Amino acid sequence: MNPNFWDDPTRAEKILKELKIHKQWVSLYENAESNINDVEVLDEFYKADEATEEEVAEQYKVCLDAVEELEFKSTLNQPEDELSCILEINAGAGGTESCDWSAMLLRMYQMWADNNKFKHSVLNIQYGDVAGIKKAEIEIEGEFSYGYLKGENGVHRLVRVSPFNAQGKRQTSFSSVFVHPMVDDSIEIEINPSDLKVDTFRASGAGGQHVNKTESAIRITHIPTGIVAECQQERSQHMNRDKAMKMLRSRMYEKELEAKNAEKDALEASKAKIEWGAQIRSYVLDDRRVKDHRTNYQTSQTDSVLDGNIDKFLQTFLLYSSQQRSNL
Repeated sequence: MNPNFWDDPTRAEKILKELKIHKQWVSLYENAESNINDVEVLDEFYKADEATEEEVAEQYKVCLDAVEELEFKSTLNQPEDELSCILEINAGAGGTESCDWSAMLLRMYQMWADNNKFKHSVLNIQYGDVAGIKKAEIEIEGEFSYGYLKGENGVHRLVRVSPFNAQGKRQTSFSSVFVHPMVDDSIEIEINPSDLKVDTFRASGAGGQHVNKTESAIRITHIPTGIVAECQQERSQHMNRDKAMKMLRSRMYEKELEAKNAEKDALEASKAKIEWGAQIRSYVLDDRRVKDHRTNYQTSQTDSVLDGNIDKFLQTFLLYSSQQRSNL
Protein backbone atom coordinates (compact mmCIF):
# COMPACT_ATOMS: atom_id res chain seq x y z
CA MET A 1 0.00 0.00 0.00
CA ASN A 2 3.03 2.27 0.30
CA PRO A 3 3.03 4.57 -2.78
CA ASN A 4 6.85 4.67 -2.61
CA PHE A 5 7.22 0.89 -2.51
CA TRP A 6 8.50 0.59 -6.10
CA ASP A 7 10.87 3.55 -5.88
CA ASP A 8 13.62 1.02 -5.13
CA PRO A 9 12.84 -1.95 -7.47
CA THR A 10 15.65 -4.14 -6.07
CA ARG A 11 14.41 -3.77 -2.50
CA ALA A 12 10.80 -4.26 -3.63
CA GLU A 13 11.62 -7.49 -5.47
CA LYS A 14 13.54 -8.80 -2.45
CA ILE A 15 10.54 -8.12 -0.17
CA LEU A 16 8.13 -9.79 -2.61
CA LYS A 17 10.40 -12.85 -2.80
CA GLU A 18 10.52 -13.10 1.00
CA LEU A 19 6.75 -12.69 1.16
CA LYS A 20 6.24 -15.46 -1.40
CA ILE A 21 8.45 -17.86 0.60
CA HIS A 22 6.61 -17.04 3.86
CA LYS A 23 3.29 -17.67 2.12
CA GLN A 24 4.57 -21.07 0.95
CA TRP A 25 5.41 -22.05 4.54
CA VAL A 26 2.01 -20.88 5.82
CA SER A 27 0.26 -22.76 3.01
CA LEU A 28 2.14 -25.99 3.83
CA TYR A 29 1.22 -25.68 7.50
CA GLU A 30 -2.44 -24.91 6.81
CA ASN A 31 -2.66 -27.83 4.39
CA ALA A 32 -1.25 -30.25 6.99
CA GLU A 33 -3.53 -28.84 9.71
CA SER A 34 -6.60 -29.14 7.46
CA ASN A 35 -5.80 -32.77 6.61
CA ILE A 36 -5.29 -33.65 10.29
CA ASN A 37 -8.69 -32.13 11.13
CA ASP A 38 -10.30 -34.02 8.24
CA VAL A 39 -8.97 -37.40 9.38
CA GLU A 40 -10.11 -36.74 12.96
CA VAL A 41 -13.64 -35.88 11.78
CA LEU A 42 -13.72 -38.89 9.46
CA ASP A 43 -12.62 -41.13 12.34
CA GLU A 44 -15.58 -39.87 14.39
CA PHE A 45 -17.90 -40.65 11.46
CA TYR A 46 -16.39 -44.15 11.28
CA LYS A 47 -17.07 -44.73 14.98
CA ALA A 48 -20.67 -43.63 14.35
CA ASP A 49 -20.91 -46.05 11.37
CA GLU A 50 -21.19 -43.12 8.95
CA ALA A 51 -17.86 -43.76 7.17
CA THR A 52 -15.95 -46.86 6.08
CA GLU A 53 -12.57 -48.04 7.29
CA GLU A 54 -11.25 -47.64 3.73
CA GLU A 55 -12.27 -43.96 3.68
CA VAL A 56 -10.47 -43.35 6.98
CA ALA A 57 -7.35 -45.17 5.73
CA GLU A 58 -7.35 -43.16 2.49
CA GLN A 59 -7.65 -39.82 4.31
CA TYR A 60 -4.97 -40.91 6.80
CA LYS A 61 -2.58 -41.54 3.87
CA VAL A 62 -3.31 -38.03 2.50
CA CYS A 63 -2.72 -36.60 5.98
CA LEU A 64 0.54 -38.52 6.41
CA ASP A 65 1.85 -37.28 3.03
CA ALA A 66 1.06 -33.66 3.99
CA VAL A 67 2.85 -33.97 7.35
CA GLU A 68 5.86 -35.69 5.76
CA GLU A 69 6.12 -32.93 3.14
CA LEU A 70 6.03 -30.31 5.91
CA GLU A 71 8.69 -32.22 7.86
CA PHE A 72 10.89 -32.53 4.77
CA LYS A 73 10.54 -28.85 3.81
CA SER A 74 11.47 -27.88 7.39
CA THR A 75 14.97 -29.30 6.78
CA LEU A 76 15.55 -26.49 4.24
CA ASN A 77 16.12 -23.92 6.96
CA GLN A 78 19.45 -22.34 5.98
CA PRO A 79 19.56 -18.96 4.14
CA GLU A 80 21.37 -20.48 1.17
CA ASP A 81 18.77 -23.27 0.80
CA GLU A 82 16.38 -20.86 -0.91
CA LEU A 83 18.83 -20.13 -3.74
CA SER A 84 19.21 -21.51 -7.23
CA CYS A 85 22.34 -23.58 -7.82
CA ILE A 86 25.19 -24.52 -10.11
CA LEU A 87 25.71 -28.26 -10.45
CA GLU A 88 29.10 -29.50 -11.64
CA ILE A 89 29.84 -33.02 -12.90
CA ASN A 90 33.39 -34.38 -13.38
CA ALA A 91 34.34 -37.73 -14.88
CA GLY A 92 36.61 -39.78 -12.63
CA ALA A 93 38.35 -43.15 -12.81
CA GLY A 94 37.14 -45.21 -15.76
CA GLY A 95 38.07 -43.38 -18.98
CA THR A 96 35.39 -43.50 -21.69
CA GLU A 97 33.06 -45.34 -19.32
CA SER A 98 33.21 -42.48 -16.80
CA CYS A 99 32.66 -39.88 -19.51
CA ASP A 100 29.55 -41.75 -20.62
CA TRP A 101 28.41 -42.07 -17.00
CA SER A 102 28.88 -38.32 -16.51
CA ALA A 103 26.62 -37.67 -19.50
CA MET A 104 24.01 -39.99 -17.98
CA LEU A 105 24.18 -38.05 -14.70
CA LEU A 106 23.85 -34.75 -16.58
CA ARG A 107 20.70 -36.05 -18.26
CA MET A 108 19.35 -37.31 -14.91
CA TYR A 109 19.67 -33.90 -13.24
CA GLN A 110 18.27 -32.08 -16.27
CA MET A 111 15.23 -34.37 -16.22
CA TRP A 112 14.87 -33.84 -12.46
CA ALA A 113 14.83 -30.10 -13.08
CA ASP A 114 12.21 -30.52 -15.81
CA ASN A 115 10.08 -32.71 -13.52
CA ASN A 116 10.16 -29.97 -10.86
CA LYS A 117 9.56 -27.16 -13.40
CA PHE A 118 12.99 -25.61 -12.75
CA LYS A 119 14.74 -23.80 -15.58
CA HIS A 120 18.18 -25.21 -16.43
CA SER A 121 20.97 -24.23 -18.81
CA VAL A 122 24.44 -25.59 -19.61
CA LEU A 123 27.12 -23.08 -18.62
CA ASN A 124 30.22 -25.03 -19.55
CA ILE A 125 30.82 -28.46 -21.08
CA GLN A 126 33.87 -30.48 -22.18
CA TYR A 127 33.10 -33.53 -24.28
CA GLY A 128 34.90 -36.85 -23.97
CA ASP A 129 37.32 -38.09 -26.62
CA VAL A 130 35.11 -41.05 -27.58
CA ALA A 131 31.75 -40.52 -25.87
CA GLY A 132 30.06 -38.62 -23.07
CA ILE A 133 31.52 -35.64 -21.22
CA LYS A 134 34.64 -34.99 -19.16
CA LYS A 135 33.06 -32.09 -17.32
CA ALA A 136 29.84 -30.08 -17.31
CA GLU A 137 28.38 -27.22 -15.30
CA ILE A 138 24.67 -26.43 -15.38
CA GLU A 139 22.64 -23.72 -13.71
CA ILE A 140 19.33 -24.83 -12.18
CA GLU A 141 17.09 -21.86 -11.49
CA GLY A 142 14.26 -22.14 -8.99
CA GLU A 143 13.49 -21.52 -5.35
CA PHE A 144 15.15 -24.08 -3.04
CA SER A 145 16.90 -25.91 -5.90
CA TYR A 146 20.18 -25.65 -3.94
CA GLY A 147 18.47 -26.86 -0.78
CA TYR A 148 17.08 -29.90 -2.59
CA LEU A 149 20.33 -30.83 -4.35
CA LYS A 150 23.01 -29.96 -1.78
CA GLY A 151 23.07 -33.59 -0.61
CA GLU A 152 24.18 -34.72 -4.08
CA ASN A 153 27.74 -33.57 -3.37
CA GLY A 154 30.04 -36.56 -3.65
CA VAL A 155 31.07 -39.47 -5.85
CA HIS A 156 28.46 -41.43 -7.81
CA ARG A 157 29.37 -45.00 -8.83
CA LEU A 158 27.99 -46.89 -11.83
CA VAL A 159 28.21 -50.67 -12.29
CA ARG A 160 26.96 -52.13 -15.58
CA VAL A 161 27.76 -54.38 -18.51
CA SER A 162 29.80 -52.02 -20.66
CA PRO A 163 28.55 -51.08 -24.14
CA PHE A 164 32.15 -50.06 -24.93
CA ASN A 165 33.65 -53.48 -24.12
CA ALA A 166 33.70 -56.05 -26.93
CA GLN A 167 33.64 -58.92 -24.40
CA GLY A 168 30.59 -57.45 -22.65
CA LYS A 169 32.37 -57.30 -19.31
CA ARG A 170 30.98 -55.67 -16.18
CA GLN A 171 32.58 -52.25 -15.63
CA THR A 172 32.66 -49.83 -12.70
CA SER A 173 32.79 -46.07 -13.34
CA PHE A 174 32.93 -42.99 -11.13
CA SER A 175 31.87 -39.37 -11.49
CA SER A 176 31.83 -36.59 -8.92
CA VAL A 177 29.04 -34.08 -8.38
CA PHE A 178 29.49 -30.67 -6.76
CA VAL A 179 26.57 -28.36 -6.01
CA HIS A 180 27.16 -24.64 -5.40
CA PRO A 181 24.56 -22.07 -4.30
CA MET A 182 23.96 -19.41 -6.94
CA VAL A 183 24.10 -16.10 -5.09
CA ASP A 184 21.60 -13.38 -5.93
CA ASP A 185 21.58 -9.64 -5.35
CA SER A 186 20.49 -10.10 -1.73
CA ILE A 187 23.93 -11.52 -0.87
CA GLU A 188 26.91 -9.19 -0.98
CA ILE A 189 30.27 -10.60 -2.04
CA GLU A 190 33.10 -8.09 -2.36
CA ILE A 191 35.59 -8.79 -5.14
CA ASN A 192 38.55 -6.55 -5.93
CA PRO A 193 38.87 -6.26 -9.74
CA SER A 194 42.68 -6.23 -9.42
CA ASP A 195 42.47 -9.76 -7.94
CA LEU A 196 40.94 -11.14 -11.14
CA LYS A 197 42.62 -12.73 -14.16
CA VAL A 198 40.34 -12.87 -17.22
CA ASP A 199 41.06 -15.18 -20.17
CA THR A 200 39.10 -15.50 -23.41
CA PHE A 201 39.00 -18.60 -25.60
CA ARG A 202 36.93 -20.28 -28.27
CA ALA A 203 33.95 -22.27 -27.08
CA SER A 204 33.98 -26.02 -27.74
CA GLY A 205 31.24 -28.33 -28.89
CA ALA A 206 27.88 -27.54 -30.46
CA GLY A 207 26.83 -23.94 -30.91
CA GLY A 208 27.30 -22.90 -34.51
CA GLN A 209 30.03 -21.09 -36.37
CA HIS A 210 29.86 -17.85 -34.38
CA VAL A 211 30.38 -19.60 -31.05
CA ASN A 212 33.22 -21.77 -32.30
CA LYS A 213 35.09 -19.19 -34.41
CA THR A 214 35.18 -16.25 -31.99
CA GLU A 215 36.77 -16.03 -28.56
CA SER A 216 33.44 -15.55 -26.81
CA ALA A 217 34.08 -17.96 -23.92
CA ILE A 218 35.36 -16.49 -20.65
CA ARG A 219 37.50 -17.90 -17.84
CA ILE A 220 37.87 -15.78 -14.68
CA THR A 221 40.39 -16.69 -11.97
CA HIS A 222 40.31 -15.13 -8.50
CA ILE A 223 44.05 -15.03 -7.85
CA PRO A 224 44.08 -14.94 -4.01
CA THR A 225 41.88 -18.04 -3.66
CA GLY A 226 42.58 -19.79 -6.96
CA ILE A 227 38.83 -20.11 -7.63
CA VAL A 228 38.05 -20.43 -11.36
CA ALA A 229 34.76 -19.85 -13.19
CA GLU A 230 34.17 -20.54 -16.88
CA CYS A 231 31.21 -19.80 -19.12
CA GLN A 232 30.73 -20.49 -22.83
CA GLN A 233 26.94 -20.65 -22.89
CA GLU A 234 26.19 -17.29 -24.52
CA ARG A 235 27.13 -15.96 -27.99
CA SER A 236 28.32 -12.68 -26.50
CA GLN A 237 31.62 -12.37 -24.63
CA HIS A 238 30.02 -9.69 -22.44
CA MET A 239 27.14 -12.00 -21.45
CA ASN A 240 29.54 -14.86 -20.74
CA ARG A 241 31.61 -12.55 -18.55
CA ASP A 242 28.53 -11.54 -16.53
CA LYS A 243 27.56 -15.18 -16.05
CA ALA A 244 31.12 -16.20 -15.12
CA MET A 245 31.27 -13.39 -12.53
CA LYS A 246 28.01 -14.66 -11.05
CA MET A 247 29.47 -18.17 -10.88
CA LEU A 248 32.65 -16.80 -9.25
CA ARG A 249 30.62 -14.93 -6.62
CA SER A 250 28.67 -18.11 -5.93
CA ARG A 251 31.81 -20.14 -5.36
CA MET A 252 33.32 -17.49 -3.13
CA TYR A 253 30.07 -17.42 -1.13
CA GLU A 254 30.22 -21.20 -0.76
CA LYS A 255 33.83 -20.90 0.43
CA GLU A 256 32.65 -18.53 3.15
CA LEU A 257 29.93 -21.01 4.14
CA GLU A 258 32.49 -23.81 4.34
CA ALA A 259 34.70 -21.73 6.63
CA LYS A 260 31.75 -21.45 9.01
CA ASN A 261 30.56 -25.03 8.70
CA ALA A 262 32.72 -27.90 9.94
CA GLU A 263 30.36 -30.47 8.42
CA LYS A 264 31.00 -29.10 4.95
CA ASP A 265 34.74 -29.18 5.55
CA ALA A 266 34.46 -32.89 6.32
CA LEU A 267 32.30 -33.35 3.23
CA GLU A 268 34.83 -31.68 0.96
CA ALA A 269 37.56 -33.95 2.36
CA SER A 270 35.43 -37.01 1.58
CA LYS A 271 35.07 -35.91 -2.07
CA ALA A 272 38.80 -35.62 -2.71
CA LYS A 273 39.30 -38.90 -4.60
CA ILE A 274 36.90 -39.88 -7.38
CA GLU A 275 37.39 -43.62 -7.12
CA TRP A 276 36.46 -46.81 -5.30
CA GLY A 277 35.36 -46.50 -1.68
CA ALA A 278 34.51 -42.79 -1.79
CA GLN A 279 31.04 -43.04 -3.35
CA ILE A 280 27.86 -41.68 -1.77
CA ARG A 281 25.57 -43.64 -4.09
CA SER A 282 25.85 -46.72 -6.29
CA TYR A 283 23.84 -47.39 -9.44
CA VAL A 284 24.09 -51.13 -10.20
CA LEU A 285 22.18 -51.56 -13.45
CA ASP A 286 22.51 -55.30 -14.06
CA ASP A 287 21.26 -56.06 -10.51
CA ARG A 288 18.64 -53.29 -10.84
CA ARG A 289 19.60 -51.48 -7.65
CA VAL A 290 20.36 -47.88 -6.72
CA LYS A 291 21.56 -47.42 -3.13
CA ASP A 292 22.54 -44.37 -1.11
CA HIS A 293 25.40 -45.43 1.18
CA ARG A 294 24.73 -42.67 3.74
CA THR A 295 21.08 -43.43 4.47
CA ASN A 296 20.92 -47.04 3.13
CA TYR A 297 17.82 -46.07 1.14
CA GLN A 298 17.60 -48.05 -2.08
CA THR A 299 15.26 -48.80 -4.95
CA SER A 300 15.09 -51.30 -7.80
CA GLN A 301 13.65 -48.69 -10.20
CA THR A 302 16.96 -47.92 -11.92
CA ASP A 303 15.40 -46.61 -15.14
CA SER A 304 13.12 -44.28 -13.22
CA VAL A 305 16.04 -42.90 -11.19
CA LEU A 306 18.10 -42.23 -14.33
CA ASP A 307 15.04 -40.48 -15.77
CA GLY A 308 15.31 -37.92 -12.97
CA ASN A 309 13.01 -39.39 -10.32
CA ILE A 310 15.43 -38.90 -7.43
CA ASP A 311 13.15 -36.97 -5.03
CA LYS A 312 12.98 -39.85 -2.53
CA PHE A 313 16.79 -39.98 -2.36
CA LEU A 314 16.95 -36.21 -1.82
CA GLN A 315 14.26 -36.24 0.87
CA THR A 316 15.66 -39.24 2.72
CA PHE A 317 19.14 -37.71 2.90
CA LEU A 318 17.93 -34.29 4.05
CA LEU A 319 15.79 -35.84 6.80
CA TYR A 320 18.70 -38.09 7.79
CA SER A 321 21.11 -35.16 7.83
CA SER A 322 18.72 -33.07 9.92
CA GLN A 323 18.36 -35.91 12.44
CA GLN A 324 22.13 -36.36 12.64
CA ARG A 325 22.61 -32.66 13.41
CA SER A 326 19.93 -32.75 16.12
CA ASN A 327 21.74 -35.66 17.79
CA LEU A 328 25.02 -33.72 18.04
